[in-house]
Amino acid sequence: MGARRIRREQRREDMALSRQVNGLRKRKERVLRDKRMAELVKKGKLPFTPSIMSWLSMQLDKPSRLITQAEVDKLLA
Repeated sequence: MGARRIRREQRREDMALSRQVNGLRKRKERVLRDKRMAELVKKGKLPFTPSIMSWLSMQLDKPSRLITQAEVDKLLA
């Protein structure tokens, strides 16, 4: 019965545990990132830096080249 199966099962358990631990951490980081990005968006107008445009694109579910200032204002309201 092999060592390969044992290693595979151990690896599966380790990955499941790390998903739980890292998932909690990532959720907290997403909340902090959303707050930080919202503050940066409130301070400025289009065009924003690429990282902010990427975040806006995710929030509005559309390509960043199609985002208008009205949509940004509506998102922050």
